[in-house]
Amino acid sequence: MTATKLRLTDLTAMGEAAECLRILAHPHRLRMVQMLLQGEFTVGELAEACDLPSAMASEHLRLMQRCGFLTSEKEGRKVFYRVAEPHLKNILKCVEERFGAGTARR
Repeated sequence: MTATKLRLTDLTAMGEAAECLRILAHPHRLRMVQMLLQGEFTVGELAEACDLPSAMASEHLRLMQRCGFLTSEKEGRKVFYRVAEPHLKNILKCVEERFGAGTARR
């Protein structure tokens, strides 16, 4: 067996990654990200799609925005959200491939 040198990510960076993944690990947040990968949406539209009150949807969105996943822009009385983190597409692809419709669960 040959010894290969492992290249490990520093633990501080892993801690940050774990915190952001913890924030993402919620069904409503995953649904919102799934929608936002298709385009921008208002808080109301996202709340309706998740069957949540707007205030609760706003809190979910604020958490994801603080982690750097999303950005928002206010237009009049509406706030539109969009994906800021391009890697979310790959994360959601993994989730959809593993847990998407028609996938057998173990």
